[in-house]
Amino acid sequence: MQTPAIENKPPRFYHLHLQEDLLEGWTLVTETGYQGASGRVKKSFFSNRDDAIESLILMRDQQAAKGYRTVFSEGMIQE
Repeated sequence: MQTPAIENKPPRFYHLHLQEDLLEGWTLVTETGYQGASGRVKKSFFSNRDDAIESLILMRDQQAAKGYRTVFSEGMIQE
């Protein structure tokens, strides 16, 4: 997700990534910052997939409300 460029500032980005760990848990990785620069990384751990997906969707919706737009999406949620 990213915001549009404003004047002389580059766009901000918000990257959400969900990955399964080796102990049957899930990690939601978020990275935020300005495009072209390294960002701040935060990891949140979940014991089950459903909670991780719920958190990812909530964060996505919160960022969309702040003006971020989805520019790339990969993967599918399999039921």
